Amino acid sequence: MRQYGKPFPASFIFPDALFRMTGSENKLFLTFDDGPDPSSTPAILDILKARNVKATFFCTGEKVLKYPGLFARIAAEGHTIGNHGYSHLNGLSTSVRTYCSDVMKGKAVTHSNLFRPPYGRIRRRQYKILERSMRVVFWDIMPYDFDRKLDPEASLSILRRRLHPGSVIVLHDSPGSHATAFLDRFLMISMEQGYLFGSIDDNSIPG
Repeated sequence: MRQYGKPFPASFIFPDALFRMTGSENKLFLTFDDGPDPSSTPAILDILKARNVKATFFCTGEKVLKYPGLFARIAAEGHTIGNHGYSHLNGLSTSVRTYCSDVMKGKAVTHSNLFRPPYGRIRRRQYKILERSMRVVFWDIMPYDFDRKLDPEASLSILRRRLHPGSVIVLHDSPGSHATAFLDRFLMISMEQGYLFGSIDDNSIPG
């Protein structure tokens, strides 16, 4: 079953995690998971640059080491870097020790204190350990840009229906994503509605 809003049950189990940015009157927060990847990251960066939009990229350590040039470009163009684990493990099917070790390895590669659990799946014990040194970031809009059963127009429609100030939107810079097919139109439509875009970083996270 698709969950277009906050991931369940994480939103109930981890109320202290970040799901949306409160106090952001007219801002949206674009995030991208699973990259960097040469099949989509360059096109996404081109679109963001053309619209002068900053985003947050939750990168996996494996991909960072595989595509260091792309990783460097993300940072050089002013986007915030987040940690998406080293090897994109599912917390619910991974032991606490293995999962936390993988996340810390990803942190060492990305040099980021922001962490997004792959698939939005993380155990309570894993969360409690990791939150000591990282801010755990989820989302409140998921348009399923990676789902091949949905076309780009459907993903765009989901975004337009669910937008509200402070929304943290999760897209993907991965081979299966169709985010590049609707991203520019989404940015244009949102800006016409008066929205601005911000990236998630340590200075913009409410205390």
